[in-house]
Amino acid sequence: MYNRLEKLSLLSEMIAFAQTDSNIKAIEYNFLLSIAKQLDISEEDFNYLFENPATHVHLKSHSERIVQFHRLILLMNIGDDKSAKQLQKIHNFGLRMGLGHEAINRVLDLMESFPDNIVPPDFLIDIFKVQYN
Repeated sequence: MYNRLEKLSLLSEMIAFAQTDSNIKAIEYNFLLSIAKQLDISEEDFNYLFENPATHVHLKSHSERIVQFHRLILLMNIGDDKSAKQLQKIHNFGLRMGLGHEAINRVLDLMESFPDNIVPPDFLIDIFKVQYN
């Protein structure tokens, strides 16, 4: 499970990703706020992160990194305007988290074959399991 610093780091990372196009849409904000609530972070603390990002904390668990990557994919697919810049940024986030290059590419390539570009969690986990073994 995540400690408070890890939770704030995860949220900061997601906020930074959402700010790719410099402004965050209401639907993105609400999605991020729902993640904050799931992580037991107050709305006040969550809003503070927009101006004061938390220090990056590297997640030790491979499964926690996969979950975070999945959250980023969900966030990216909330909006209608998925850009090459967002794809490159999510790819770089995945690499920085220590996820395999081939697995990241496979997820990004295959997500268009799923309804609403949402990769089912089980499918995503299977991709990373193959890469991890």
